[in-house]
Amino acid sequence: MIDIRFTKFVPNIDTGNNFANLLNIFIQLLTISSGDVAKTLNWMNQMDKKYNLTNKEYGMGDFIQELKDKNYIKENENGSILTITSRGEQSIRRHSLEEIFGKLKKPLRGNHITTRSGLGDESTSDRREYYFGDSIEQIDVTDSIKNAQINHGIDDFKLTEKDLEVEERDFKTLTSTVLMIDISHSMILYGEDRITPAKKVAMALSELITTKYPKDTLDIIVFGNDAWPIGIKDLPYLQVGHYHTNTVAGLELAIDILRRRKTSNKQIFMITDGKPTCLKEGTKYYKNSFGLDKKIMNKTLDQAAKCRKLSITVTTFMIARDLYLQEFVREFTKTNNGRAFYSSLSGLGDYIFEDYIRNRFKRVR
Repeated sequence: MIDIRFTKFVPNIDTGNNFANLLNIFIQLLTISSGDVAKTLNWMNQMDKKYNLTNKEYGMGDFIQELKDKNYIKENENGSILTITSRGEQSIRRHSLEEIFGKLKKPLRGNHITTRSGLGDESTSDRREYYFGDSIEQIDVTDSIKNAQINHGIDDFKLTEKDLEVEERDFKTLTSTVLMIDISHSMILYGEDRITPAKKVAMALSELITTKYPKDTLDIIVFGNDAWPIGIKDLPYLQVGHYHTNTVAGLELAIDILRRRKTSNKQIFMITDGKPTCLKEGTKYYKNSFGLDKKIMNKTLDQAAKCRKLSITVTTFMIARDLYLQEFVREFTKTNNGRAFYSSLSGLGDYIFEDYIRNRFKRVR
């Protein structure tokens, strides 16, 4: 017989670095509260009473003051409301990046280089002999002169085609990505918070692209009854509304954005937990939340086909397990020739990051 004993949970808090520990908790709760500083600090006070997050030497008041001193939060003109600063917003994005990126099972390459070599834009350490058609910029002058001296001697110096040595260069793909986030009411139904993991992924992906791949583009749009773009700085404050799911509007906006991008690789990442339930016809909304509405489904599949025609790959991250929804997603994916992942909330970031990295390798036109 196995002897199982249950003990009271004691959080592992390193009292040697009070601010860093509390900041980690603060950022996690701030994401859940959609950037509401007052609500976050209220939660932390409740946790402090229960789990003793602070001590006699360093209290919650010290932590709040240090947040202000280090420019994570600020007071409004009247001193009555606390808000996040731009540094605080960046800290949330960086924290999300470290949280998700650190969990990836495979090590990722540094700069998304494709397997092709030639007239690319990234120099490598490899050298080879000159071939007709190589650009002058690729010629390694120092090594070429050295070869000429070895081959012909210093007294009768000459530089021939056989002496020339060129740098290998790799193509680096440029990728334009639109991240679609479902903010319909179902993203917080059934006692499960689905919007917070989606926000974390969006913040982490935006931080990755802006810091490591600045030539790539990332546009973020949200969709409920309608669809509209949001800025990276708006992500911490993103909330679910009393909306239906107008997937067609989201895809139309994503296509319009990607049409204006001049990059070769274009893709849409769509995070959703439910079926399309809404269309906009003129100024009115056509809605049906009961089952799969054929009219809405057909319009959605039309957008999938349009993306395929424009060489835009749609990757759907379905964070729901309903079999009839999975059947629709399979049909949508087949129409687009795209990909679909049926992800848990905890694995969502892993899937999206691995897929983004893989797509950066994939195509060069």
